[in-house]
Amino acid sequence: MSASHKSQTLKVIMDSNAFFIPLEFKIDLFSEVEHLLNRHVDFVLLSPVKRELEMLASKDSPKIRRQAVFALGIAEKCAFVPVEQDEKLTTDDAIVKIASAWNCPVLTNDRQLRMRLRDISVPVIYLRQKSRLVIDGLI
Repeated sequence: MSASHKSQTLKVIMDSNAFFIPLEFKIDLFSEVEHLLNRHVDFVLLSPVKRELEMLASKDSPKIRRQAVFALGIAEKCAFVPVEQDEKLTTDDAIVKIASAWNCPVLTNDRQLRMRLRDISVPVIYLRQKSRLVIDGLI
C-alpha cells in the first residue's frame, strides 16, 4: 500500500459518555473505531473529560461510581491531553474547540454535543441502535 491517508494515524477525541459504551453495550470501542475508520487511531482523553469521570467515580451512586471507575480504566488507553480550561468553558466547549482546531472526529453519544459538532462540520462517531458505531460526517 502506498503512503496514502490510510497509513496516517487519526486522532479521535473521546467524550466521557463514550467510555460507558463498552460496559453497557459490550462493544470494544478501540477496535470498532479503527475498523469503522479503516486506519490506526490515537484516542484522545482531554483533561476536562477525565475530571468529569473522576467526579462521577467519587460522588455518584454506587452503580455510577463502579461504571465510572471502569470507564477511567478504559480511558487509560487514551493519550491524555491537558486543556487550559477557562472557568466558563464546559467540557463540551473544550471538546468542540479542540476538535475544531485539530479537525478530528469526536466519539460521543451526547445528542446536543453531536449537533454542535455537526454545525461546524466536525465528524461524529456514535452508537446507533445500541449495537454498532457509525460516523456522521466526512474524514
